[in-house]
Amino acid sequence: CALRGRSMAKIYTRTGDDGSTGFFDGTRVPKDDPRCEAYGEVDELGAALGVARAFAKDPEIAAALLEIQKDLMAAGAQLADPKYGQHPVREKTRIAEERISDFERMIDRYEAELAPLRGFILRGGAPAAAFLHLACTICRRAERRIVTLARQAPVPPLLLKYINRLSDLLFVLARVENRRSGEEQIPW
Repeated sequence: CALRGRSMAKIYTRTGDDGSTGFFDGTRVPKDDPRCEAYGEVDELGAALGVARAFAKDPEIAAALLEIQKDLMAAGAQLADPKYGQHPVREKTRIAEERISDFERMIDRYEAELAPLRGFILRGGAPAAAFLHLACTICRRAERRIVTLARQAPVPPLLLKYINRLSDLLFVLARVENRRSGEEQIPW
């Protein structure tokens, strides 16, 4: 593989064969360390959004999901660095505070086209909606892992806010995809 004209290291390093992994600061820990669990969930969320994006009918929603995937790479980088913020950081690892208000504006705009919820609904429907519902549940699990980590080690405060608001947005986007696809919301 090549990355901006440079050759990347081989995909396998053999350093994790003993069940350990390395953080950005060089620290080695077991692969089930709470920090690994947190960034692993964020990585899974990004992959689920890639699938949802592949099925999204609305180009605006697909574009929003792509930007969120980029944010999640930044979130993963922050979580993989126990000393994030204590040294100069690469710009692409930052998540702007404005993303929270962007999410809130999107939620408000999309909710305006939806019927108010009268109770719980079953997750599913059109392919993009089903994958967005799945991504929403992965997002909530990632949030739980980040909360667990935050009780043990410093976590950038914006990450918790970001991931919490993101789960709300993903739920709304799933409902929008269903409505636009003519799928009924099945009440529970």
